[in-house]
Amino acid sequence: MLTTTALKPFLIDTICVDTPLTLAPMAGYSNYAFRSLCRDLGGCGMVCTELLSGPALLDKSSRARSIRMFDWRASEFPVAVQLFGAIPQEVAEAAKIVVDYGAAIVDINMGCWVPKVAKKGGGAALLRDVCTATAVVEAVVKAVDVPVTVKVRSGWEDGLVTAIPFARAAEQAGVKAIAVHARFAGQGHTGSADWDVIRRVKEMVTDIPVIGNGDVHTGADAARMMAQTGCDGVMVGRGAMGKPWVFQHIAHYLQTGETLPEPSRAERAQLALAHARRWLETSWMVERQAVLEMRGQISKYQLDEPGSVIIRNQIVRANSLAELETIIEPILQA
Repeated sequence: MLTTTALKPFLIDTICVDTPLTLAPMAGYSNYAFRSLCRDLGGCGMVCTELLSGPALLDKSSRARSIRMFDWRASEFPVAVQLFGAIPQEVAEAAKIVVDYGAAIVDINMGCWVPKVAKKGGGAALLRDVCTATAVVEAVVKAVDVPVTVKVRSGWEDGLVTAIPFARAAEQAGVKAIAVHARFAGQGHTGSADWDVIRRVKEMVTDIPVIGNGDVHTGADAARMMAQTGCDGVMVGRGAMGKPWVFQHIAHYLQTGETLPEPSRAERAQLALAHARRWLETSWMVERQAVLEMRGQISKYQLDEPGSVIIRNQIVRANSLAELETIIEPILQA
C-alpha cells in the first residue's frame, strides 16, 4: 500500500506544483479545452501548451497567426508555455513575448523529433550538440524573469545518451526543471521508454526537479517510474489522449494503492461532448475548422461497443458540433 507521500508536490523555482503529475505538451492536442478538462477532473498539478515556434513569433508575416495560439489563462496557473527554435537569441526574444502575455513558466522544446521542427535544428535536433543546446538555455534564462524549464529526449542519435551531460549543463545555466522523455529521437513513439535514462539524469543534477516521461498510462506505471528513477514528477502525454481522467486515477492510486474503475461508456460520452463544446467555446477557429481539428481527438474516447467502429467512423466524418452531438448524445441514454 502506497502512502500519500507519493503524491507530494514539488517546486519549480518558487512555483509550487501541487501534485507530481503533469500534462505533456502535445502539438495539436494540448490546447486550453483539453488542458482545462484534465485540470478540472483532478490530479493534474501542471499543464503545458503545445509547442510554439520562436522564429514564427518574430517573423512579421507569421506573428499574428502564432499569437492566435496564445490560449493560456491565469486560472490554469501554473501553466508552462513551450517554445522551440535553434538560434539562442531568437528563442530568447520569443520567450520575452510569451512572458509579456502572462506565461508563468517558459519551457524549451528539445524533444520534438518531427522533420518540420528537427530539420531546422530545433526540438530534439538540439541534442546533437550539447554546447548549442546549452547556449539556447542560457539566452532564455537571461532574457526572462520567470522559471525556465526544458523537455528533452534521451538523445538525438540512437544509443548516444546526451540528455545526461546536457542536464548538468542546463542546471548550471539556470534551468529550474527538466523533463525527460526516455526515448531517442529516432524512436518517435515506438519501442519502450528506457526509464534508466531518467534515473541517471536525476543522479546527475543536484538542485532541480526531474520529471519522467514515457509509457505511463496507469497509477501503477507512475508509481513504478517514481520508484525506479527517483524522479520528482511524472509527465503523461499519449496516456491522457481520450482519457483526461487519467490524472485523477493516477493520483488516487498513488494515495491509496487502489485502482479506480474506468468511466462507463455514457460517462466517456459526456466527457467527449464537454471536450468538444469547450473547444468550440474557446477556439479562435471557425466551427467547421475547429471540428475538423478536434474530431480525431474526440474519437479517442472509445465510444463504440466492443468490436465496433461505427461511432468512431461517424465522428471522424463530422463537420459541425451539431453532428457530433447527434452522434454522441444517444449514448448518454443507452
